[in-house]
Amino acid sequence: MGGFFGVTSKQDCVFDLYFGTDYHSHLGTRRAGMAVYSKDDGFDRAIHNIENAPFRTKFDKDVNKMHGYMGIGCISDYEPQPLIVRSHHGTYAIMTVGKINNTDEIIKQMFDSGHTHFLEMSGGDINATELVAAIINQKEHLVEGIQHAQDVIDGSMTIVLLTPKGIYAARDKMGRTPVAVGKKDDGYCISFESFAYLNLGYVADRELGPGEIVILTPEGIQTLAKPGEDMKICTFLWVYYGYPSSSYEGISVEEMRYECGKKLAQRDDATPDRVAGVPDSGIAHAIGYANESGIPFSRPFIKYTPTWPRSFMPTIQSKRNLIAKMKLIPVHELIQDKSLLLIDDSIVRGTQLRETTEFLYQSGAKEVHVRPACPPILYGCKYLNFSRSTSEMDLITRRIIEQISGDYKNVHLEKFSNPDSPEYQGMIDEICKQLNFTSLRYHRLDDMIESVGLDPKKLCTYCWDGKE
Repeated sequence: MGGFFGVTSKQDCVFDLYFGTDYHSHLGTRRAGMAVYSKDDGFDRAIHNIENAPFRTKFDKDVNKMHGYMGIGCISDYEPQPLIVRSHHGTYAIMTVGKINNTDEIIKQMFDSGHTHFLEMSGGDINATELVAAIINQKEHLVEGIQHAQDVIDGSMTIVLLTPKGIYAARDKMGRTPVAVGKKDDGYCISFESFAYLNLGYVADRELGPGEIVILTPEGIQTLAKPGEDMKICTFLWVYYGYPSSSYEGISVEEMRYECGKKLAQRDDATPDRVAGVPDSGIAHAIGYANESGIPFSRPFIKYTPTWPRSFMPTIQSKRNLIAKMKLIPVHELIQDKSLLLIDDSIVRGTQLRETTEFLYQSGAKEVHVRPACPPILYGCKYLNFSRSTSEMDLITRRIIEQISGDYKNVHLEKFSNPDSPEYQGMIDEICKQLNFTSLRYHRLDDMIESVGLDPKKLCTYCWDGKE
């Protein structure tokens, strides 16, 4: 995933840019960067690795040296950005959020049509943001180039460019990720997370529509390409990725999670002593469940955050699992001899939740009933890189399906996404057994969609049902 923030101001914008970008630290763990522009000094940029330290500690010196009245900043889960590009459009800084599935095809077309080159990152990959810039530069005008990029990319791509004229912001073609606009007396901002500008004195202006392209200046915002009618915003933003104080399409993340937990409780017949949420994203779901069921909410383990921030998460999965385990500190008095119902936002690989369950048993829990706040994830995300999985076989559902079906290549996955089918129930029973839960019941897709409250046609549910 990744997050971004941009500012156009009649005064120096670096303070707002610094804190607005920092408010997106929950969306990425590897790289962060800021780029600013001023008429006197031109472009300036700083990029740092944030794998071992939070954003603010890496950029505290830069923020005192950088100056400009326009700037963009991002938190990235992979590639370094923003990049500064010199082209026939002039010099600009660019950052992106999304995923390109047809990278090799696009690069081949570029090589076949002319002489160009790309810098390889460590590991041999090409920086997706550099590729987007190269696509944009094929066209005569920036807006035409941005639209061309969104047309040829298979996947999803939100694009932000900082130019001497202003900030160009383009929401991805199907609106899978949000772009919120804030305003105050001396300028405007754009933000992935709608809450990120509130403490900086901005008020909500509006959200961009799918495929909409705008330019922001200190004086205002102008639409350069109108939004499309179709939208497929990522439902997982509400379930997990979104910060609790954010809202997308007018729907509060925190309220959606309460409603999600409420609907989980309405279909459940478990009788635990306490309801708990896996911190942090499972807590609101658990509160909704507890409020509806009348079963007390408690926090039997606490996440230790003073020296283990979200940004300090190694890219190697085995190390991530260890760090995730080390963050959780038990409260034995709330665990000993208790029957617990535990709500997590999802089960992806199953490794961390299995270890959390074992940790609760070792701390004296009598039972651990698990209730994921979304349906079983059957498909790897094609659009936003929300999972680090390199193969769909990393998903516990796919591994279990392979075990119980035998003929994996010819299996009909739609049977395993139907909560009323015997195939679905067999999969759930086996997951429950292998992860050592007392019981397991996933959220139903129809209930989860109802928890959001948007027209189902406007929501992307690909990772659960495979429907694009």
